[in-house]
Amino acid sequence: MKCLKKSSPKKKMIIMVPYPAQGHVTPMLQLATAFAHRGFQPVVVTPEFIHRKISHPQDQTNGISFLSIPDGLEEDAPRDFFAIEKAMENNMAAHLERLVRKLREEEEDEDGGDGNVVCVVVDLLSSYAIEVAERCGVPVAGFWPVMLAAYHLIAAIPQMIRTGLVSKTGNPQFKGPISIIPGQPKLGPDDLPWLIGTSAARVSRFKFWIRTLDRSRNLRWLLGNSSPKEEEQEYHDHVREIRLTNAFDHEEHSPFIFPVGPLSKHLLTCKKATFWEEDMTCLDWLDKQGASSVVYVSFGSWVSPIGEGKIRSLALALEASRRPFIWVLGLLWRKGLPKGYLERVSKRGKVVSWAPQMEVLRHEAVGCYLTHCGWNSTNEAIQCMKPLVCYPVAGDQFVNCAYIVEKWRIGVKIGGLGAKYVEEAFKKVIEDGKMKENLLRLNERIMGKESSLSSTANLTTFIDDLEKS
Repeated sequence: MKCLKKSSPKKKMIIMVPYPAQGHVTPMLQLATAFAHRGFQPVVVTPEFIHRKISHPQDQTNGISFLSIPDGLEEDAPRDFFAIEKAMENNMAAHLERLVRKLREEEEDEDGGDGNVVCVVVDLLSSYAIEVAERCGVPVAGFWPVMLAAYHLIAAIPQMIRTGLVSKTGNPQFKGPISIIPGQPKLGPDDLPWLIGTSAARVSRFKFWIRTLDRSRNLRWLLGNSSPKEEEQEYHDHVREIRLTNAFDHEEHSPFIFPVGPLSKHLLTCKKATFWEEDMTCLDWLDKQGASSVVYVSFGSWVSPIGEGKIRSLALALEASRRPFIWVLGLLWRKGLPKGYLERVSKRGKVVSWAPQMEVLRHEAVGCYLTHCGWNSTNEAIQCMKPLVCYPVAGDQFVNCAYIVEKWRIGVKIGGLGAKYVEEAFKKVIEDGKMKENLLRLNERIMGKESSLSSTANLTTFIDDLEKS
């Protein structure tokens, strides 16, 4: 654990604790960039296995510093959800507390005052860090890196239990699809964010969310990676009513929510949180393709739950479509490809381990994006105005998909990865002029000047309140 070099004049320090996964570190770094632009010293703290991928010791980029804490994971140990959860609770909490106290003591010794650590910003999936900050006597703000609609769905768990929509172990008791939160699109019983994996895994994930809600109960602030213009007024009215009536058990002490996103707008000035080497030859290849002719396919870091059988089906579907494509597929999962596949499609398709996604989506040759509906990917597609073919896999992706398809109408959901499903979806999103109009309007609404001003104002309000506390 290495501490920061002394600098002058002294900046107020904000310690930032992301959940250790690509899709969470990226928006946290984007938020850190926004804080750095406001004159703060953001210090992003990650476990060693993440720190090695995003920085070098004493690295400082765009005013952001990076520190690591031991994670207790063996070199070849799995890094799945449950392994990371165990590492956070059993190892990382103690190390983070020592780091926060050390940083505070160093600042107190130098300044002779109360120190310069003004806040700890915690990704709610790393809720262990909320308790660490409270023990250290540092103000703590929550961070929700995905759509705020997903937060309100999680926050509604106590009400869902009370009204019988789910059991005390998280098992859905409705047949749906239904609108669990008025103003939100309808969800089916399999779309709830904790319903991943085996029955035991689902129960464990539900307990994880119950614990997260309990730890975040007394947060004063919650920063959200969402645009203030993202959801319909009906939804905002409903949330306001909940606050006034305390309809949800946890809402009696609910945090003030500040939508400060989408943070992907900071991507051009933010240090990239790319855990894998990007294949930049994608861009040269795209330059040789026709306008809006290419299908971009990426399931982010969630490819593993898809499985080899579905990878094979998708491979054959892409081949049958006879459309040029870029497919992000790691080496580990290529064993699911049919024999001789890469050679057969080499003239029309490009399979890479990792792509420079924003650069690819910006390219005029890309006509649509087949995605798992991760929130970062969704925002980047909207920013680059690419229609979406949706195949959600887990977590908040089903909520995002519902908005993409039902509310915003900028994409379609496919029921499977067979050739017929895939080609029909490609044809619809590429040729549907109405969908392109919807994308243009949505881009202006949540990426445009008015939304940016509102997000900036929300961040200013948070900072003002923080400095008064």
